[in-house]
Amino acid sequence: MSRLSPPARKALLTLHLVTSLGWLGADLVLLALGIAGLRGADPEVVYPAAGLLVTYLFAPLSVLVWLIGVASALLTPWGLLRWRWVLVKFALTTVMLGLVLLLLTPTVRGLGELAPALTTRDRLDLVIPPTVSSTLLIIATVLSTYKPWGRMRRPAAAGAIRRPVPAGRR
Repeated sequence: MSRLSPPARKALLTLHLVTSLGWLGADLVLLALGIAGLRGADPEVVYPAAGLLVTYLFAPLSVLVWLIGVASALLTPWGLLRWRWVLVKFALTTVMLGLVLLLLTPTVRGLGELAPALTTRDRLDLVIPPTVSSTLLIIATVLSTYKPWGRMRRPAAAGAIRRPVPAGRR
């Protein structure tokens, strides 16, 4: 795949940072709404607002972050399968995207519809998931900053001759 020019790479990185920070910000707002609902704020305000946030901001940002992250990995020297930290970020983001689209979005929309009759257990559904996902997004940020673990091992070339390792070097 062709590589991007330095200005295009910086533009893609900027877009990735902006969407990722937006995703974290939306997640923190969702958490704030969840805490407000748990502490007794009007459920007919909190939970429909959370439903709108998830539907029109949180879920779309999740998809954008994933798409831009994949594009960044494929179009820059980092690659998707070259560095362990990139692969871990990709796995985290993919799992989070699936959870957002398949579980969180329908759950939060349902909370908005049931707002007046919510139990404490129901209200925790708007506190626990954003707490976990905010933590995972912060971990992804740390991985991007520190870039731990080094490169992935390259597979042996087809037909390559393996030389035995001397006994003293095992």
